[in-house]
Amino acid sequence: MAQTKRKKSGHPAGKKQHTNPNRLTKPTPAMWVAGARIRTLPLAIAPVALGTGAAAAPPFLGSDINWGLVLLSLAVALFLQIGVNYSNDYSDGVRGTDEFRVGPPRLTGSGVANPKRVLAVALVFFALGAAAGVAIVVITGQYWLLIPGGIAIAAAYFYTGGKHPYGYYGLGEVFVFIFFGLVATVGTTYILTESFNFESLYAGVAAGAIACAVLMANNIRDIEQDRVAKKRTLAVLLGQRGSRIAFVVFLAVAYAVLLLLSFLFPLAPLVFFTLLLALPACLIVLTAKTPKELILALKLTSFTGLLFGVGLALALAY
Repeated sequence: MAQTKRKKSGHPAGKKQHTNPNRLTKPTPAMWVAGARIRTLPLAIAPVALGTGAAAAPPFLGSDINWGLVLLSLAVALFLQIGVNYSNDYSDGVRGTDEFRVGPPRLTGSGVANPKRVLAVALVFFALGAAAGVAIVVITGQYWLLIPGGIAIAAAYFYTGGKHPYGYYGLGEVFVFIFFGLVATVGTTYILTESFNFESLYAGVAAGAIACAVLMANNIRDIEQDRVAKKRTLAVLLGQRGSRIAFVVFLAVAYAVLLLLSFLFPLAPLVFFTLLLALPACLIVLTAKTPKELILALKLTSFTGLLFGVGLALALAY
């Protein structure tokens, strides 16, 4: 009898099973790696590459590039990106949003990991990013950089964390464009040169637009599930047709910037070869009917961002 009662009092199918600590199992290292969402990391690498390329462009000409600062800038970007990913896993999981998702299972939402442990891992990566940022500040003596650095970390957490996460109100793309586009690119150039140039600004716009396209591809996949979970992403607000058009527009902005820079840098037109990935991604997003197709589009777009960023960085430098 007692066993029967305990069964009936358990969580029904589809409910938040992670809230029952007795159901947790020990996640494997592969699960933790998956939780870092490796396919999003090109979004952190591309703007740092572009900022470095812009620092090597006229009038700076890259004569005094401090590669130690480049590596620290890359560490900040990567650690914050991974921290955001684990933080999203935790926040969406404890809110119950991931009950409705159709993509790969999350650490928290699937009940495979203790939510507090996932949050702790997110905070560790935020702390590592902050430490790398402080090292940059000490080396450069630009202590005012602590302000945008602190804002970036706070924005990363409150994307899906806190009582009123702005990612639930259609503002995720704004965060991505600003911090993984403009701030990361222009900031890297400033760290290396203590100045700005228009190349870093334009390159930041391109990096931010591609990052927005990646986020949009991800959110298009989850439109119906996010609507049920009351997570109002920009994709949910725009609907299926509008969000798919927005994805194409984001990529078009990046290539419009590339076209502009092609008039100034002889090697920049070579970066148009990345359209071999971007155009199929657009076609898939415009016609996709299954989540699997949209996951493929997300991967293609992310890889496009990496090749675009590194390719344009080299074009700016040479």
